[in-house]
Amino acid sequence: MARYLEARCRQCRREGVRLYLKGSRCFTPKCAIDRRAYAPGQHGQTRAKKLSDYGLQLREKQKVRKVYSVNERQFRNYFEEAEHRPGVTGEILLQLLERRLDNVVYRLAFASSRSQGRQLVSHGHFQVNGRPVNVASFQVKVGDVVEVRPGSRNVATIQEGLAGGARRAPAWLVLDPVGMKGSVLSLPRRDEIDTEVADNLIIAYYSR
Repeated sequence: MARYLEARCRQCRREGVRLYLKGSRCFTPKCAIDRRAYAPGQHGQTRAKKLSDYGLQLREKQKVRKVYSVNERQFRNYFEEAEHRPGVTGEILLQLLERRLDNVVYRLAFASSRSQGRQLVSHGHFQVNGRPVNVASFQVKVGDVVEVRPGSRNVATIQEGLAGGARRAPAWLVLDPVGMKGSVLSLPRRDEIDTEVADNLIIAYYSR
């Protein structure tokens, strides 16, 4: 699978918003958006051209892809699944992305970023309903319990995430920091997802 190997802060600068790809650094004055609020590259500081409708749709799609760290094929599959389900396509798309195990690990503060959550999941540090799961794209369901495996409770990264306390679990999740586990209370509603997304632009992009 294709991986982005360049500096992650360049992605935030390209989109012009914080994508929260580097954990706690994004909340400090070292954040690239605060220091260099222009696109990367030698022409980044020149006057930006006005984007066409297609350009706006493409940039929104790329932004959401980067936020959740999924490649183009995965994102297209999520969109097609959302499109075939009853309900509002944009909201269902975000629900599918939010219910990824790596995102849930991040939302529960076991990781400082989604990419770190992905790494922790792939290294086998978590279990769902008592069973080990090492697939970052695993879709959690209502009632599922995501728990740090007993042998991983002393992993420094997880301990630091819980000790940080900078983020609170969203309303659709509940965290038990002592038991190092979290439960899925409900499907995330649109107003419970803090990711700034103009989902109408993404729908328009794939409806061309």
